[in-house]
Amino acid sequence: MRCSGIAWTGSGFEVAVLDENGRPAAPPARFAAGRIRALTEHLLGLQREFAATGERLLTVIDSTNGILDGGLIDAGLTLYRADPWVLPPRPAFGSVRAEDLAAAALRDPDAVVRLTAETGTFGDRAVQMAADIDASIPALERMRRAGRCLVSGHRERPAVALTFDDGPNPPYTGRILDVLDRYAVPATFFCVGLHALAHRAELERMAAAGHQIANHSWSHPYLPDLGRGEVLAQLERTDEAIARAVGGDGPRMFRPPYGSRTPDVLRWLTEGDTTVVLWDVEPADWARPGAEAITRAVLEQTRPGSVILLHDGGGDRSQTVDALPGVIEGLLDRGCTFARVDGLPAA
Repeated sequence: MRCSGIAWTGSGFEVAVLDENGRPAAPPARFAAGRIRALTEHLLGLQREFAATGERLLTVIDSTNGILDGGLIDAGLTLYRADPWVLPPRPAFGSVRAEDLAAAALRDPDAVVRLTAETGTFGDRAVQMAADIDASIPALERMRRAGRCLVSGHRERPAVALTFDDGPNPPYTGRILDVLDRYAVPATFFCVGLHALAHRAELERMAAAGHQIANHSWSHPYLPDLGRGEVLAQLERTDEAIARAVGGDGPRMFRPPYGSRTPDVLRWLTEGDTTVVLWDVEPADWARPGAEAITRAVLEQTRPGSVILLHDGGGDRSQTVDALPGVIEGLLDRGCTFARVDGLPAA
């Protein structure tokens, strides 16, 4: 067996591959933020090379990296997640070293979690996530009353908000922008910092079309696994990357990856002037149930004031692109209007 680990940094990704004795089985490799396809092809090449000698390749990420799993699984790689309790301490910004991730799987294969397209990155921690969200209800309600959290807008106004997470992600972000242009519909894009760093042209196009650009963290981590400094650095670095691309001071709205939160995380988020944005319509387009199923789920769940969660990043989003015209036309037929999240009438 061979194990590869993928670490994220402030500029991209690092890959290390170890053999069963913990020795390097391939030269270390580095990839800039925009070269995820090259990273994937590199690992697929190693997988083929090792398979020719009867060896399997396992690839390991950690819980602070939620932007690669969809594409790597789609490509046919065997992917696992290592959680903080099986890893050494992280640096102030970034994951543990790629070698540490690979070594975790070699040391105890049962300590890492197999990821699939059906379960998503955190399917096995759903009970914990639900308990953390329940514990956060009082803090979230205080934020809502203070105007620092939005789940939906005014229920007696016809406006709804289309939102897209995890990009920019060519070519799907561009195809979504094409559909929005065709219908003259505004939207809000919650962007991941590493993708924003790599795909400036998509951000510039969003801004030029009048769409809202908001913050979705730097590396799409599970926030409860981070400390205060790490959470705030995720927001600050992403704001800076977006501001460099389109000007201004960066976003003032933030959507937690996976909607993850704890009372501590929410308290840290209120230290600045960020507004947390959640949603009330979730068609699970990330699971790729089919364009018709996505359209149907959005139309069934949406009410006046709804915030609709869709995805332009995280893998192949062609189903979301194909569903979008039906979503827009169906909501227009009901008399709905569309607004950016920052223009949604308050509840």
